[in-house]
Amino acid sequence: MIETEEDFARHNARMQRMQAARERMQARRTLERGLLIVHTGNGKGKSSSAFGMAIRSLGWGMKVGIVQYVKGSWETGEKNFFQANPDLLTFEVMGEGFTWDTQDRARDIDAARAAWERSKALILDPDYDFIILDELNIVLRQNTLPIEEIVACLKDRPLTKHICITGRNAKPELIAIADLVTEFGEVKHPYHAGFKAQKGVEY
Repeated sequence: MIETEEDFARHNARMQRMQAARERMQARRTLERGLLIVHTGNGKGKSSSAFGMAIRSLGWGMKVGIVQYVKGSWETGEKNFFQANPDLLTFEVMGEGFTWDTQDRARDIDAARAAWERSKALILDPDYDFIILDELNIVLRQNTLPIEEIVACLKDRPLTKHICITGRNAKPELIAIADLVTEFGEVKHPYHAGFKAQKGVEY
């Protein structure tokens, strides 16, 4: 298809109308405060997206804290990177692995409680601007921490910072109080074709 000068003119006019509409829409959005963000769903990329926001925040000179609830026993790329660059952000590995690996309910509860206490300290610290609670949804799904306590704390959080919570099967109570919820959906996964987890993609 060959576009004509008239086609270009119609396109430009349409874009001008769209730009004016977008500017009117943006002008009505005046709220600015810290957001409670939830990344959930069966698809890959929940933590990766949160770490991308961490990098974005660092680019603006914001102070970032990350608490990992489950992947503590893994060697991951983000763990290697953040521990090799401790001046970038606070990276706390608090989890001891998946419950089928630990096989110790009391130990899982103790680890989750320690991670949550550290999370609360970061949330309440006025120096931090963006907090990631990686895989907290998994801990809540397993009822290792009481959802009522977490929701009450998050409702009463300082509104000067963003908080992002990741993990599958986010509890309805958490979704209800969140400002931004994204469900990551799986369309196709190499695991089902026999691939093992790949460095740099999944860990």
